[in-house]
Amino acid sequence: MNRRFLNASLFILLSVIWGSSFILIKVGLGALNAYQLASIRILSAGLVLMPVGWRAFRTVPAGKRLTVAVSGVLGTFIPAYLFCIAETRIDSSLAGILNALTPLFTLAIGALAFGHPTGWKHWVGVILGFAGLAILMLTGARTISFSNLSYAAFVLLATFCYGLNVNMVNRQLQGVPSRDIAAIAFSLLVPPALLILWWTDFFALPWNGREFLVSAASGALLGILGTAIASVMFYMLLKRAGPLMASMVTYGIPFVAIFWGLMAGEGINPMQTAGLVVILGGVYLAND
Repeated sequence: MNRRFLNASLFILLSVIWGSSFILIKVGLGALNAYQLASIRILSAGLVLMPVGWRAFRTVPAGKRLTVAVSGVLGTFIPAYLFCIAETRIDSSLAGILNALTPLFTLAIGALAFGHPTGWKHWVGVILGFAGLAILMLTGARTISFSNLSYAAFVLLATFCYGLNVNMVNRQLQGVPSRDIAAIAFSLLVPPALLILWWTDFFALPWNGREFLVSAASGALLGILGTAIASVMFYMLLKRAGPLMASMVTYGIPFVAIFWGLMAGEGINPMQTAGLVVILGGVYLAND
């Protein structure tokens, strides 16, 4: 199969999965708080991949195991909670715009800390993609509240973690299969996720309540599909296309959001169309 075609396929699938995750988060927060929902997401992903994780742990070189564990903390554990906390006080539209800083952090950290070669096209592509996303978000939402901006720092910290993680994996875990990275990382996150659920009195909630069951099921689906399966695909894309292209999946998410909006009968205005074109141009330049 053509390499660029497979990379593009992974990019599109990840955009669809992560772009569809927002509706699950919204449903999940109906009966769960941010800490509980994030913990259910991590726990579900860990339990699904745990059988693979135990076998993979024995095959991964001892010197790589700590790096894999750190990758799970940086790439999933910390950001999952940071985003949930942030969105209790800031709009999801603002969070989505700030999330698009991930490629910029990836590019900057790669160049400054990892010595990754970076051309001017990459910088222009990332900046164009972010500009297109800003146009899309600002023209698509009727209002975006800029109150409680201090909580935006949680999103910025999460995107910094993403950028650091993808560069670390790209540099230090090239010889480790993508499935093994995700399986080991999430298996090791099961105990802390359980501890946080106990600390937040999750197990005292009414398990026979319909709203609780719907929220818990949404969190579990978010973990299995949006974390476990998507993370394996993300690490595949990272190893095949490099950290910058992988991080630019954040620019593909708005296409999915627009699709769901059209399916719900919403329209798309000329400025939104222009934003999508700018995003596509940025992705093309960054992947050149």
